[in-house]
Amino acid sequence: MRQKRQNDLGRDPIGRLLLRLAIPTVTAQLVNALYNIVDRMYIGHIQGEGDLALTGLGVCFPVIMFVSAISSLVGMGGGSRAVVRMGAGDDERANAILGSCATLLVVLGLAATVLFLVLQEPMLYLFGATENTISYAMDYLTIYLMGSIFVELSMGMNFFITAQGFSTMGMATVLIGAVVNIVLDPVFIFGFGMGVQGAALATIIAQAVSAVWVMAFLMGKRTKLRLQKRFIRLDFRVLAPVLALGVSPFIMQSTESLVNIAFNSSLKVYGGDPAVGAMTICSSIMQVFYLLFQGLSQGAQPIVGFNYGAGNLDRVKKAFRLLFICAFTFSCASCLTIELFPGLFVAIFNDEPELVEIALWTLRVYAGGMFMLGIQNACQQTFVALGQAKVSLFLALLRKIILLIPLIYILPNFIGNKVLAVFLAEPVADILAALTTGAMFFWRFPKILKARARELEAGNA
Repeated sequence: MRQKRQNDLGRDPIGRLLLRLAIPTVTAQLVNALYNIVDRMYIGHIQGEGDLALTGLGVCFPVIMFVSAISSLVGMGGGSRAVVRMGAGDDERANAILGSCATLLVVLGLAATVLFLVLQEPMLYLFGATENTISYAMDYLTIYLMGSIFVELSMGMNFFITAQGFSTMGMATVLIGAVVNIVLDPVFIFGFGMGVQGAALATIIAQAVSAVWVMAFLMGKRTKLRLQKRFIRLDFRVLAPVLALGVSPFIMQSTESLVNIAFNSSLKVYGGDPAVGAMTICSSIMQVFYLLFQGLSQGAQPIVGFNYGAGNLDRVKKAFRLLFICAFTFSCASCLTIELFPGLFVAIFNDEPELVEIALWTLRVYAGGMFMLGIQNACQQTFVALGQAKVSLFLALLRKIILLIPLIYILPNFIGNKVLAVFLAEPVADILAALTTGAMFFWRFPKILKARARELEAGNA
């Protein structure tokens, strides 16, 4: 199997390889995106209160994103470390990592539940809630937090499945949860008349089903990594390198919470509930497209990484060139579609005239820089494949922390329409970040390949 994988990545036509590897990653990201937005789609169409309910859900996003970031901190770092130990033949250590990570996810999940429940009301007001939307936000978040431990286990432990190469099983985890959520949402929201509480209950039941699926697999016979009672403990000697490895994805995901807080708190002041509701719709739509860009780039990573390690530098160039063309073409087509037909996307989430009116023009503004996201993703993910993780992290922080958040607060000082100014921060940051990323990549890429070529020559000498 290993030899076939090497022949595939090292010899098969680049176009066929990219298609073969990108389809499952894009599919998984699409299912994941659907999982994340299905609640918003149903909530936005609750008769007579969909606009306020959707806005209330929107101010919960920073907490939801942070809970997800915890699962990446432990799961992504732990999965990578465990597979390295397995590769070295140290199965005992690998299983110790799995057990300690499972324990830590439970502890952090419970800690997050208690902390956010205690701070819930003032925190939601800080995130953009008003007297009109606070009840919806609290109704959703209270139930969601009671099941956050299932979120941590289903998402965090799933990394240990995919890291072993069980990509289909890993995708099934997400798919099972998405299907359960889609089926239960209308039953609880409309059938039982539970509204946003029903949406939250459907979500945590779906996550609980996914968590049971993941834990059953990791205690079964097919897995190489296996949960064992003797390793269910907090071993900080095991966890220290796990957390060091997982801090990068944690920062990248948790900073999304800061961006959401900055947007919602500013729009609450300048435009009130309709503006915050429009932001919920815009960010939901952009999230779907962004995950698709990311899936395409992740599909190319094994090709770039393998051939870079094998010294097939011409194939590295060809793989990046094809990825760049595909990603840029896709991002341009996506941007054009949204700019021409914003109503098609807005209608998915709400049909209240006041919210639809503001969402139509704000979506056009918000998505104005989307055509550059293909460049941003292709270059940033290729940096990761080439082992340039620090550069990739800096570029991710550049877009969100260095550019986007300051622009949210700076632009309203220079533009009369304050709501327009806040939404304009997104395309400005997207374009500036993509130009910077592209320039840095095309400056460093030849140098990285030349350095690798010298390493190969020295090794052959």
